[in-house]
Amino acid sequence: MTAKSGTEMGILKRRRIEAEIVKPIYEAMIRHFGKEKAQAVLKEAITADAVRAGKEMAAKQEGGATLENFAAMQYLWEQDDALKVDILASDDQHLDYNVTRCRYAEMYREMGLGEIGSILSCTRDESFIQGYNSDIEMSRSQTIMKGADFCNFRYRLKEKQKENL
Repeated sequence: MTAKSGTEMGILKRRRIEAEIVKPIYEAMIRHFGKEKAQAVLKEAITADAVRAGKEMAAKQEGGATLENFAAMQYLWEQDDALKVDILASDDQHLDYNVTRCRYAEMYREMGLGEIGSILSCTRDESFIQGYNSDIEMSRSQTIMKGADFCNFRYRLKEKQKENL
């Protein structure tokens, strides 16, 4: 069954549970190592987990880990009204959208984790796509989590892959 069927936990709810577990660990790491090292360790772990999750998702994709299949999965991150998204372009070589409301950012701030919200969520985005398909590159110059009005997600098929189409 897919998350669309409503039988699986949404990512927003999953991130809340993870954050509740991470919060006391992060606080202990700050006491023992200091904030900078605690954040570095957290970022390393989250990045590795996101690459693993991307590879796992790619292995489940019928028809391959394409940009079109990735675009079709966006409902997973949007479920439970987690994101308000404006699609700008979507085809086999591009996926461009802006997130204009991010309940992930709101949730982390409410939990007192605003300073590491970008590590807990935003860091995952580029790492996930690397694990999913290293021929797709993601760029984003701003996030709501870091104070911008919107997040600008831009996914592109790398040039060498465009030539093979």
